Amino acid sequence: MTNKTLAAPQELRYARIHGLAGYRPERVVTNDEVIEFIDSSDEWIQQRSGIVTRHIAAPEESVIDMAEAASRDAITKSGVAPEQIGAVIMATVTHPYQTPAAAPELAFRLGIPDPAALDISAACAGYCYGISMANDMVRAGTVDYVLVIGVEKLSDFTDKYDRGTAFIFGDGAGAAVVGISDFQGIGPTLWGSLGDKRDLITQREPWTGLRGGMEESGRQDALDWPAFVMQGQSVFRWAVYDMVPVAVKAVEAAGITPHDLDAFVPHQANMRITDAMVKALKLPEHVPVARDIAETGNTSAASVPLAMARMLDEGEAPHGGLALQIAFGAGLVYAAQVVVMP
Repeated sequence: MTNKTLAAPQELRYARIHGLAGYRPERVVTNDEVIEFIDSSDEWIQQRSGIVTRHIAAPEESVIDMAEAASRDAITKSGVAPEQIGAVIMATVTHPYQTPAAAPELAFRLGIPDPAALDISAACAGYCYGISMANDMVRAGTVDYVLVIGVEKLSDFTDKYDRGTAFIFGDGAGAAVVGISDFQGIGPTLWGSLGDKRDLITQREPWTGLRGGMEESGRQDALDWPAFVMQGQSVFRWAVYDMVPVAVKAVEAAGITPHDLDAFVPHQANMRITDAMVKALKLPEHVPVARDIAETGNTSAASVPLAMARMLDEGEAPHGGLALQIAFGAGLVYAAQVVVMP
């Protein structure tokens, strides 16, 4: 056993979000287009989910392409130079390669020299996981700045004939630069997982079983990748009843009350889930609530940064204000924290 003592940071630093931006693909798909392939209606979809349109990436547009667009904007807004960024965390479940990860290529495109770069798979909660990891890295002195991205190309994994999911998902990216600060801008994260409920949201089949089941069904337009499926009612109940206590604890852990909030940014899963959470939280009427799902659909890991960026860009939420963000999804996994909006 050595008698040497390893060096360690003596003081924790502060961290905050310096810049935030979103990217939505050009193509907009209406409910009328979606119902060409399922037995449904625009009215039913809006009543069931609140979704009116969603953005869909071009066939050749990758998660790295979308992440690059959002990241360049976020870096510009942050005032941080690419060479100051020491780590890149990309939250996604739709990068179609098990390896290599998407983050190293993104970092190269952005001109970030030799950063730690990794992908994380935490589904819809991925961005909030990334913010927590970035906060800890900056506070401990591991790096000065971290680029965190939530990005999904869910259209590649959506079965357009599945009445339960075909209308839900969209594509997009959101990015944030987290870095050193003279005040603490990211509160404690409340997060966790429920692996026994993995079947509530899952891939239809593993990577090793590609195409087989769908080709055997006789369909000529089998997906290149396994589609995502979910048990909608069970997910709804979990999101509403189990996530509200997590949100409450995140606010308490930040040392504030709901009345101190300047925005509530929940994962854009379903408008009815958002409405139910607002009611259960007894959120004060003066607190604006993100409802980006109406025009963007459910973009999984991208939904929280996309929704917050829109609120800031449109003046619905104030720069420098306090926002409660919470996300939840396949795993099941969840994460929530209060942040100072950039």
